[in-house]
Amino acid sequence: MSTKDYLEKDYYKTLGVQKTAKPAEVKKAYRDLARKYHPDANKGNADAEERFKEITEAYNVLSDEKQRKEYDEARSMFRVSAPGRGGGGFGGFDLGDLFGGSGETGDRLGDVLGGIFRGRGTAQSRARRGADVETETTLSFGDSIDGVTVSLRLTGEGPCPVCHGTGAKAGTVPRVCPDCQGTGQQSRNLGGFGLSEPCKTCRGRGLVVDDPCPSCSGSGRAMSSQTIQARIPAGVADGQRIRIPGKGAPGEHGGKNGDLYVRVHVKPHPVFGRSGDNLTVTVPVTMPELALGAEIRVPTHRGAAVTVRIPPGTPNGQVFRVPGRGVRRKDGNLGALLATVEVTVPHDLNSKARSALEDLRIATAGADPRAELLRRAKQD
Repeated sequence: MSTKDYLEKDYYKTLGVQKTAKPAEVKKAYRDLARKYHPDANKGNADAEERFKEITEAYNVLSDEKQRKEYDEARSMFRVSAPGRGGGGFGGFDLGDLFGGSGETGDRLGDVLGGIFRGRGTAQSRARRGADVETETTLSFGDSIDGVTVSLRLTGEGPCPVCHGTGAKAGTVPRVCPDCQGTGQQSRNLGGFGLSEPCKTCRGRGLVVDDPCPSCSGSGRAMSSQTIQARIPAGVADGQRIRIPGKGAPGEHGGKNGDLYVRVHVKPHPVFGRSGDNLTVTVPVTMPELALGAEIRVPTHRGAAVTVRIPPGTPNGQVFRVPGRGVRRKDGNLGALLATVEVTVPHDLNSKARSALEDLRIATAGADPRAELLRRAKQD
């Protein structure tokens, strides 16, 4: 990419964000657009694939703090002209004249762009980290508690499988660019300073392909799919994002791979729920068990049932805490099981049970238990 191309591309417009957008806003915009234009969702749509590449390129620059700063400084030197005003470019200047000029403006521009383009002739300075990738997976409730290894199918841009990334047709190899001697950069002496920019002959690759690969048209890149095994740790919650380092998009020119973020969805369990690091369960009990006290059996997740003692006079809805039967925390300790007792009311009563309840009602007759509630309801 030439310096002119770099400056003319509006990465903020590509992602649909303001120049003042925070990193989180940039990431969210990229994620939304990537889902919309991802090749898997637009099979055979060349326009969507090209749009996906543009979005990824914009995100690679704006998600990197250093590159974004250099990009903003370079563009801030000149205001982008509206189409049709003086041939386009920045502030009414033609970019061809601008980069061929000198003086104070040229010196300032050279200082800024030097940080972007100068020195990219070495493999280390040309290295660019790959983009982060996000995917989703759905787990059973038990697997989210215990942890599990899942298979994830990822689709993204990588080395062309036909030419293995060289860009050259089978049986041929690229040759070193004669203009930049393989550095991928060309220097221009502008009097007071020097300006380095990507070589126009090899487009910054350092290599020239005489007989391009028919599959990737010489770019050396292609959309590909791979299946990886990812470990989801124990205790992951619904909606949580898991970071897997180095499993994102491949880096360029020896740069590190991006990271993979896996958003986890958890299916509900018919018996157990979750509250932070604790598991929850509702246990049905009878009214006599609460009134007289009892010992009841409470199920645990993937373990033997435990015995919980209910003291006499326990109110309905009381929560009992069973330590060490919850979700494993990061420190290795386990949360608790929170058991809520709930009275079950029988629908069908035989004559003996009905008589016993009538006797209980007579024996416990006294003050209206709702009198205080009714009194307070009348207060302003």
